[in-house]
Amino acid sequence: MKTILILALMILSFQALAAGDAENGKKIAYTCTGCHGIPFYQNTYPRYHVPRLGGQNEAYIQLALKAYRSGERSHPTMQAQAGNLTDQDIADIAAYFNTFNK
Repeated sequence: MKTILILALMILSFQALAAGDAENGKKIAYTCTGCHGIPFYQNTYPRYHVPRLGGQNEAYIQLALKAYRSGERSHPTMQAQAGNLTDQDIADIAAYFNTFNK
């Protein structure tokens, strides 16, 4: 019963995310592609693989950007990038990257 309740809450939280406009997201996400659009890109310091966002789950992108914006997720560049985004901007960016799934 507890597992079912947790799953139901997770589904409802994903449904509560704003609907995005992929066309507007494409404009806003232009700077994202500078790092996340390069195949096999590695950050210089600290050295790590930069994930591609095209085709990534829309809800995941929204939750991740909101966590960077709030400081819950720690990465100075991503915090700076997400810091000025509105919830609608984030939804639009997520909708744009989700179009790669189609």
